[in-house]
This record gives sequence, structure tokens and C-alpha cells, in this order.
Amino acid sequence: MDTANKSTYMTIHIEELTLSAIIGILDFERIKTQTVVIDATIDYFYSTNKFINYAEVIQLMETLIIEKKYTLLEDALSDIQNKLLENYPQIVKYNLKITKPDIINNAKVALSIRWKKHKH
Repeated sequence: MDTANKSTYMTIHIEELTLSAIIGILDFERIKTQTVVIDATIDYFYSTNKFINYAEVIQLMETLIIEKKYTLLEDALSDIQNKLLENYPQIVKYNLKITKPDIINNAKVALSIRWKKHKH
């Protein structure tokens, strides 16, 4: 059976993407970088030559987080979502989590977003 042109459901896993960035609303967060950790799973339909380059996805996330210097994690998640869906229409579902591991002494604080394409 020829499977060269069939679509296959794939999941990209990005775990513990760690970077330093200005992010947050507190005064000291606007001055000094802090550690930010990103975890993502991206489900998409793969077919011949229709793959998602995970290195490009990582670069997109890093660039947005570092350059935009978000005040709210909600804005960061929303921007990443918009860029992912704009660049990769074959995405059918994803989970994205941004963690600030050092902002609270005895806890890791995170915010996440889940998105799933609705069938028409």
C-alpha cells in the first residue's frame, strides 16, 4: 500500500525550553531578566513535505518572549498562539505552558493555554 501522500497525526514535544527574559508586572521584573520555562505539545497532520520544523517553533517562541518583554503571561501565550496558527495551519491542537520557576520562593508559577481546532 502506498502511504506517501497520506496524512499522519504527529505530536511535537518541546520540554523545558529555558531562557532569560524580562517578563512580569512587578517593578523588579521590568528591570532584571528572570528564568522562563516553556513546555509545549503541538498536534498536527503530517503529510509528505508538510512537516513542522520544531527548531523554527522554538525560535519563534524565544524571539517573542525575549523581544516583546511581556508584562502578562496571558499576552505572551496569546501572541505565541497567533503566530503558531498563522505559520502552521496544519496544527489541530496544542498545549502551551509558560513557567516562572523563581518568582515565588516555595513554588513554581505557570500559566497555560490549550487550543483545539473546531470541526465545521
